[in-house]
Amino acid sequence: MVMDDETWMRHALMLADKAEREDDEIPVGAVLVGAEGELLGEGWNRNLAEHDPTAHAEIVAMRRAGQRLGNHRLVGSTLYVTLEPCAMCAMAMVHARVARLVYAASDPKTGACGSVFDLVGDPRHNHRVEVSSGLLAEEASRRLTNYFRAKRGKPLLD
Repeated sequence: MVMDDETWMRHALMLADKAEREDDEIPVGAVLVGAEGELLGEGWNRNLAEHDPTAHAEIVAMRRAGQRLGNHRLVGSTLYVTLEPCAMCAMAMVHARVARLVYAASDPKTGACGSVFDLVGDPRHNHRVEVSSGLLAEEASRRLTNYFRAKRGKPLLD
């Protein structure tokens, strides 16, 4: 499963690059994979392009998966995302019954899957999401850092 995790996370990183390159969005990518290993949906940040505060990579991927499946429940799925999800995205995963979350970089400011909050593991919810963190975190963090450094006119990190 670890090899599959890395493959899917690399796909999510490619989507993060697409967000920055094509839309000048914060480089976050997400991939939702079904229980049988099939791609259900993918997304990247679209907040700016769609003028939509809810168009985070995770939400876009889950929306596409729901449309593909014809169901708002995404039971048995795994969400791969390059940055720890925020509270909005974390609760959407709980409501959708996503089974597992794999994220790369932690978010010490708004992370809601173990860093600042742990909404997906809260026992008060009727569903909890299994979480694995840190996969390819350095690559994801460097993309994010360089995006913001470029915006501020600072030299990029290697």
